[in-house]
Amino acid sequence: MQSHYANVNGTRLHYVRAGSGPLLLFVHGFPEFWAVWESHLSAFAGEYTVVAPDLRGYNRSDKPEGLAAYRPKVLVEDLRALVAHLGFERCRLVAHDWGGALAWSFAIAHPQCIERLVILNAPHPVPFARELRDNPAQQAASEYIHTLRSADGERAMSEHDFAALRALFGDWKLDAGRQARYREAWSQPGALTAMLNYYRASPMHAPTADAPGVAGLRLEPAQFMVRVPTLVIWGERDAALLPSLLDGLDECVPDLRIERVADASHWVVHEQPQRVETLIREFFAEARA
Repeated sequence: MQSHYANVNGTRLHYVRAGSGPLLLFVHGFPEFWAVWESHLSAFAGEYTVVAPDLRGYNRSDKPEGLAAYRPKVLVEDLRALVAHLGFERCRLVAHDWGGALAWSFAIAHPQCIERLVILNAPHPVPFARELRDNPAQQAASEYIHTLRSADGERAMSEHDFAALRALFGDWKLDAGRQARYREAWSQPGALTAMLNYYRASPMHAPTADAPGVAGLRLEPAQFMVRVPTLVIWGERDAALLPSLLDGLDECVPDLRIERVADASHWVVHEQPQRVETLIREFFAEARA
């Protein structure tokens, strides 16, 4: 694996690349960075050009100031421009958490750029808005977003050696080596604010006194269609994103396969990496059949 930088969409993104063949892009979520996919990069490098970027604001990528730099359309354009920078017209895309949120939007806006889409525990915007607006259980599960959006977010996440960030991983404990790598990424100048700005720039939160959030959103499925073959892998013990977010997903994703992993959490990619790899391989093999 080799590190590279791409100047795209007005920012400088760090990414790791290996292998050769069709492009397979892996996109991380909060509060991780490219290395979440390290074992999968190795596993697929024999068949694909595998690439895992640090999203803008994370780890070794640029960290522009201001909320406007973290609007969803800007972040999606980062991905589209990165694919073009790498010399490809299309990719297969695997994404988790915030990376998955961007991948949904990327597929909605640019279906011609994606051959196959794999989402791990990241809600499509239509059911997410619905559940945040109408489901008290999901509202309670998403209460943490208010802390991340608050002016006190940086202090809350960084105090006691990033205790709150480390606690997000729940039963999946970070070993000492991974903790050191994550701590280094979180400690990059400007990184914590940039990471939190993803939440601050998004309307995907329950209404508060200061911001309407999803209260003003009425997302029509016809306007948010994903017209690429899609596999959703969902750890059903996710405490923040409830399985009800899968209800009605087929209205927005006609070519959809859902794999529920009953004994995994939000961190299914870490808890069951071999299971995730097998599901991805099976899904990709369908395209060759």
